[in-house]
Amino acid sequence: MLLGKVVGTVVSTRKDPKIEGLKFMIVKQIDIEGVETGSYVIAADAVGAGVGEIVLYATGSSARQTVLTDRRPIDGVIMAIVDMWEVGGAIKYHKYREVGEGDEA
Repeated sequence: MLLGKVVGTVVSTRKDPKIEGLKFMIVKQIDIEGVETGSYVIAADAVGAGVGEIVLYATGSSARQTVLTDRRPIDGVIMAIVDMWEVGGAIKYHKYREVGEGDEA
């Protein structure tokens, strides 16, 4: 699994029938400090994520392991919306409040 930030959506009116009904999002990978790495993926949204949210996503064959993406030609899936993460006892991100220096988990 990787950390990412949803930065946009993809709309396609013509697609393979196996992916009908799926919502696709543009996800930029981020590091543990929350900084975008420049890498991005188009991912099927299995959890109802929105633009601006921090998510966990998977690519490759792991992307076909959710109920929504099983046996579909999917190479990226959003599988969780992140509420908070901490590294070494310090809170690096919290969805519902600003994170400042010295925040501890």
